[in-house]
Amino acid sequence: MVGDRIEAEYPNGTGRGTAIALEGFDRGGLARSVWSEEGSDLARHGPKGEAIDGNAIAVANGEVSDLDRWLGLRRNHDLTLPGRRLRFRTVIDVRRIRSDYDAVRDSLARRGDEGALRDLAQVAELDEKSRQISAERDDLRAQVNGLSKEVGQLRRDGDTAGAEALQEQSRALGEREREVTAAADEIAGQMRDLLLHIPNLPSPDCPDGKGESDNVEVKRVGVGDDPAAWAEHQRVPHWDIGTELGILDLERAVKMSGAMFTMFRGQGATLSRALCQVALDRNADAFEEVRPPTVVLTDTMISTGHLPKFIDDAYHLERDDLWAIPTAEVPLTSLARDEILRGADLPMRLMAQTACFRREAGSAGRDTRGLLRVHEFDKVEILAYATPEQAPALHEELLARAEGLIGALGLTYRVLDLCTGDIGNSSARTFDIEVYAPGVDQWLEVSSVSWFTDYQARRANIRYKVEGAKGNEIAHTLNGSALAVPRVWAAVVETHRQPDGTVRIPEILQPYMRGATSIG
Repeated sequence: MVGDRIEAEYPNGTGRGTAIALEGFDRGGLARSVWSEEGSDLARHGPKGEAIDGNAIAVANGEVSDLDRWLGLRRNHDLTLPGRRLRFRTVIDVRRIRSDYDAVRDSLARRGDEGALRDLAQVAELDEKSRQISAERDDLRAQVNGLSKEVGQLRRDGDTAGAEALQEQSRALGEREREVTAAADEIAGQMRDLLLHIPNLPSPDCPDGKGESDNVEVKRVGVGDDPAAWAEHQRVPHWDIGTELGILDLERAVKMSGAMFTMFRGQGATLSRALCQVALDRNADAFEEVRPPTVVLTDTMISTGHLPKFIDDAYHLERDDLWAIPTAEVPLTSLARDEILRGADLPMRLMAQTACFRREAGSAGRDTRGLLRVHEFDKVEILAYATPEQAPALHEELLARAEGLIGALGLTYRVLDLCTGDIGNSSARTFDIEVYAPGVDQWLEVSSVSWFTDYQARRANIRYKVEGAKGNEIAHTLNGSALAVPRVWAAVVETHRQPDGTVRIPEILQPYMRGATSIG
């Protein structure tokens, strides 16, 4: 079981991210005032602080409730959630930005995202300010600590007047320290906002391009998209086939839930379940099956990069501050959040079948008929934690597994190497699998297989330890859709429709169809 392979980094629940140093502040978010070693004369505002790593960002580990300020989820939207303890981590290593800014900027520029470049420049500027302010704050704290020792000694020597004079100095320094800490806190908040929005750096192997028209087709299998290659009975849209056979009831789904919801019935529902089961069975040789929750915390969505970037496309249960997952990638990535894996256990492979929920906020003007674009669907996800050295081979393996199932279903498909202008925000390299659906005469994306390098693992604080080595390393994450039901279902019924209107069930699915070899 996975639980046997991982250990909590901080068993007492007070873990800290690797790229951001957390230090306690008082309830008002301010640094402590100084106090006498004797503990009776100066106002106290919390326990004595620990030194902050000079290479890290100072972050207040306090109670906050305004996500617009602290997370930057919506720069132009109001969103407040119940107050709770939040923890923040960098996404791209700030030390890398600091030491090799030009290389980071050049890599990010390949995405063609001017906003991200502006954010990066602001991060570099704020980082310099943060280090200057942190140095001043640390100097003030050192002075305060020195004075507190002197106050204690003067008290013990009976020099009350001298102790009170030093207390006045310490109060003045404490006030200045509070001002400096507030400024540092403000800068840290701005940096968190910017860093959470900056996308991953694309892989050097990712083809350059501005958008989907620049994606590179690396393989095509099957008949293709030439209309002459398909029979007339196959060029019927799946929504008409489903209605005729009584296996797709869109009208009643809309009555129950509204537009862009679907309902499979009879053998249509059985086909949907069969697709998921065969996807699980084909990957059970190497992947541990997990059934994760389908509603998750904000931190879980942030870990994969779905927040804050895609907040408008996510379903939020505001009363409970929970989010309906858009993909099992979200909970599976957080399965090892804030934990240290044993290097010997990597790669760790996981798979899950879940419902997925997407608002499809950007669907205006797109074809949303039938199953082309829906709010809720079932999907089997395959995911892996790996070392950087293991990741390239795993990326190929995940792609081969997803591609193999599409081929076994007898569908025409192609594989695209997505360009830098079209890869997802969290991805460094992505391959898409698209199937051709003859009834709607479209190539439909059915799987994205992505390598996220250490981008998600930094957000989720997923590390691993190699036996005998010093320190811990940041893991790499990869995932792909083993099978997403709606569009594959559509392509299957259109591709395998027979002249008499029935649908031939692909041989690989027949063991899951209760003995049926056709629908209708």
